[in-house]
Amino acid sequence: MKIAISSTGKDLDVQVDPRFGRCQYFIFIDPETMEFEASENEGLMAAGGAGVQAAQLIVQKGVKALITGNLGPNAASALSTSGIKVYMVSGGTVKEAAEAYKSGTLKEAGGPTVPSHFGMGRGGRG
Repeated sequence: MKIAISSTGKDLDVQVDPRFGRCQYFIFIDPETMEFEASENEGLMAAGGAGVQAAQLIVQKGVKALITGNLGPNAASALSTSGIKVYMVSGGTVKEAAEAYKSGTLKEAGGPTVPSHFGMGRGGRG
């Protein structure tokens, strides 16, 4: 099963990016094999709707779950409608997040964790 993790870089040793819609990269990973693919977040500098754009990418990639730090209401709705489970972490590496998912220690999010347009401050840098 493939999951997505918002990240600050292109490999497993980088930090989980706490911003979903404005993260730098997404890591698409199979937590069983740890095989992964990094994808640049094309919505990073979008004037608006970055969370929804990111959610559309996640859905297109066919993932079953997302691990991130924060999630706005529009992205949360889009992911929920698509049946994608969302898990929140506060810090740590992408590898640690994938291992926590695999071991079942992550708690599923109950909805958005930040208001709309949360990540737009400081030039889109959260």
